[in-house]
Amino acid sequence: MVSHGAETRRGDRILVTGAAGLLGRQVLAHFAALGTPVTALVVQPVPELNADRVVYGDTRDVAAVRKALDGAGAVVHLAAIPSPEHHPGEEVFGNNALSTFTVLEQAGLAGITRAVIASSYSVTGLPFAPRTRVPAYLPVDEALPVQVEDPYALSKQVDEATAAMMWWRHGLSVVALRFPFLGGTERLEARARRYACDPAAGARELWSYLDLRDAARACELALSGRGSGCQVIGLAAPLTLAPYPTAALLDAFLPDVPRRAAFSGRRVPLDLSRAEQLLSFRAEHEMPIAELPGPPAGLGRRPTGDGVVVTDGVVVTGEQS
Repeated sequence: MVSHGAETRRGDRILVTGAAGLLGRQVLAHFAALGTPVTALVVQPVPELNADRVVYGDTRDVAAVRKALDGAGAVVHLAAIPSPEHHPGEEVFGNNALSTFTVLEQAGLAGITRAVIASSYSVTGLPFAPRTRVPAYLPVDEALPVQVEDPYALSKQVDEATAAMMWWRHGLSVVALRFPFLGGTERLEARARRYACDPAAGARELWSYLDLRDAARACELALSGRGSGCQVIGLAAPLTLAPYPTAALLDAFLPDVPRRAAFSGRRVPLDLSRAEQLLSFRAEHEMPIAELPGPPAGLGRRPTGDGVVVTDGVVVTGEQS
């Protein structure tokens, strides 16, 4: 469907929303390297966007989205408020949910049959929950019961439901990629240093990550992937960002979570098989981290007076919804 040759036909073009963001810029660079024409939809002018066509407007604005879709044959929808931490809940949920609906609805009406949206590991409800939650089992897969109590996680849950609806409504196939923590080398190195000193800080996200270059490549693979309908796919690098053995981390910070597999070395406690099966995707850019025997002494389980067990403030047992 996507041509990487010099000659451009109508429908070869890809619309990328949120193109000025961390992942958006990497996606633009990835498609530019392939010779794929791209329209970037951004809210306001920004310097040095690597796209041959730029449209300014809000992804909730029907007119702006229609203009941006002109000539496009596929969509990569990345625009979103990326966390619930810096905006009111109504703004986070309202912006993200309406943005995804508008972009996919207009794409479907335009006859486009393939789209990718940025979902998130946060759809599980674990990373941003105001009360600490733990997964029902490990490794986490796409069928994990969600425990949503923050507006960002809810917006991603609705995004995935919207993607499923668009298949029935328009015949628009959508791949929802559940991204973990994303970054380039410096950002990932900083996070790795934090986990080395404070491994409890990574328990909510299971110490997972993905290099931006791999995330961009996943978007490309998802556009040309097999199958139709809505497909939800979790992604991550195969090893964690923490320097300690995964089994030791789980023993220390998530000891009561049932394990459906053994975790040798620093294997990430996420099930990545769906990405391999449906997209033939495996991360190519891994952080070089020397494994330590830890975690450090004193960072294990610590009981509180009410019977709840915590580790440096991270609850590892207690009530779950």
